[in-house]
Amino acid sequence: MSVDVPQGRGLVGSARRALRVLEIVAAEGDGVSAKAVARKTGYTLSTTYHLLNTLVHDGYLVRLGHGRGFGLGYKLGPLFERLCTQLDVDRVVRDELSALHQRVGAAAYYTVLRDCDVVVAAVADSPEHPRAQPVDFGFDEAAHATAYGKVLLAALPTRRRREYLAGAGMPRLTERTTVRLRDLDDELEQVRHRGWAQDVEEFQPGLACVSAPVVRPDERITAAVAFSVPLADFAARGTTLHRHATEAAARLSTLLS
Repeated sequence: MSVDVPQGRGLVGSARRALRVLEIVAAEGDGVSAKAVARKTGYTLSTTYHLLNTLVHDGYLVRLGHGRGFGLGYKLGPLFERLCTQLDVDRVVRDELSALHQRVGAAAYYTVLRDCDVVVAAVADSPEHPRAQPVDFGFDEAAHATAYGKVLLAALPTRRRREYLAGAGMPRLTERTTVRLRDLDDELEQVRHRGWAQDVEEFQPGLACVSAPVVRPDERITAAVAFSVPLADFAARGTTLHRHATEAAARLSTLLS
């Protein structure tokens, strides 16, 4: 059955379909065929070809030689770089995060406050030390249940924090997730006092995370660095990870100044 009909009032169906095609090509990698895209989207083959050709024409996709299908276009690169600039995460930050991941032996995260949103701006991981799922570039959920989210929520004025939580909610993700505003406020006060935060199986079962704030020259906190490890490793490495997080945040604070 075709799913060409857009869902939701005021939404542009053709735009949503084109973006869905773009997502499929990105997920499948170079060489995905029009038939494969049509099968995964549920669109007719004719509609799929129209969308693919439009995206190729505008530079968001490329048609690979010798009939090898489609791949991401080069127009996406500048868009990504501009978004990174708006999130205040440049190549220096990404390289430093990668080095921290290797040195600490844990998945590493750099998160920022974008207006009142807590957004993951960079992740460094590996098969040996994988990231938490589904945390990736642009992830902006569950701030109340993540160590980096607590660091950035603690930096917000009370009113802005309340407004954020009223909109985002505080869903229970595990048995250990804090879901009462008063309890979270108490914890955030501790975060401000000690200079770091942690979550132990609050975001995901079997996962622990520690985070520390990145401080600007004007003393504002607009970013955080974090590390996550399996819970089995946290008992032995917790204290060391706290030290790594605070040292990494201090180094990033210096780099960004």
